[in-house]
Amino acid sequence: MNVLALVEQPGNVCYRYRVEAYLPELAKRGHRLQTISLREGGRLRFVLYRAVADADLVILQRRLLPSWQLSLVRGLAKCLVYDFDDAVFQRDSFQAKGPQSLRRQRRFLATVRAADTVIAGNAYLGRQARRIADAGRVRVVPTTVQTAAYRPANHVRTGAGVRLVWIGSSSTLQGLELAARHLQAAGEKTAGLELHLVCDRTADFPAVAVVPRHWSTATEAEDVAAGDIGVSYLPDDAWSRGKCGLKVLQYMAAGLPVVANPVGMNRRMVIDGRTGLLADSPGEWAQAIARLAADPALRRRMGAAGRRLIEQRYSVERWGPQWVDILESATRRPLAETVRGRARAA
Repeated sequence: MNVLALVEQPGNVCYRYRVEAYLPELAKRGHRLQTISLREGGRLRFVLYRAVADADLVILQRRLLPSWQLSLVRGLAKCLVYDFDDAVFQRDSFQAKGPQSLRRQRRFLATVRAADTVIAGNAYLGRQARRIADAGRVRVVPTTVQTAAYRPANHVRTGAGVRLVWIGSSSTLQGLELAARHLQAAGEKTAGLELHLVCDRTADFPAVAVVPRHWSTATEAEDVAAGDIGVSYLPDDAWSRGKCGLKVLQYMAAGLPVVANPVGMNRRMVIDGRTGLLADSPGEWAQAIARLAADPALRRRMGAAGRRLIEQRYSVERWGPQWVDILESATRRPLAETVRGRARAA
């Protein structure tokens, strides 16, 4: 089977964790993958649409195409799979215009209707897709990590010098900035805390020593594993409920306990008292971080439990065969011609 992935750009996080990670499983079954960046569509339009027509299956990842382009892709594709891991039907938490976007909603509706199969990154996103498509055409596949790529953290530090770790992009760093009071309270309760920011920009937080770590694919796993406690803070809104919790997965794969507010996938992945501590207010964050900072053995136990959870529920090894099964079954679905006709009629 020749699989074509249409992505924002091949190096982005969504592609690496939701498509590229499964290349070994595809190859094991004799399938081939070609990737084309939709950013190049204007200059390489002929190549793009020729590749769509030649492929046995096309994965459209995250992008909501304008109606004319979606119709063209749908008409040329033998089988179309839509994969998304964010609440793409609305604007994100930090947009001045607010979350609601009629254009995004219309494009999401058209895309889900046009796809033979929809792969959603979590249950919340799956429910949004099932409002539009038959339940049988919507599958939930969580974002996964390769646990072996992360060495377990070495929990020896106590008190001053304990390292909090946060990893993410400059856009999602805005979420952590909302937790400035939480981090300040933690720094005031536990003197000498460091916050290692693995990101493409940095930020200042009172009472915590910020240590910038420039993000790169080559060093991200090592930078996370060099910490002691992973932290995650999400705004309590619909956009955050669509997030798939990659940073928490990375922390737990590296054997770090996690302190997070109980929103979205944080609530599902962080098992309070077992793989980390759920904390909401600044005082709760300060108490949770102080407890972990003072007890390396507790961090080690929670980190080991988190790593086991990743291996059991959120690993590439666990989901790779199922992901390829979904693609193979999509090509056998008799719905394909019906959906294509529906898209042309629309």
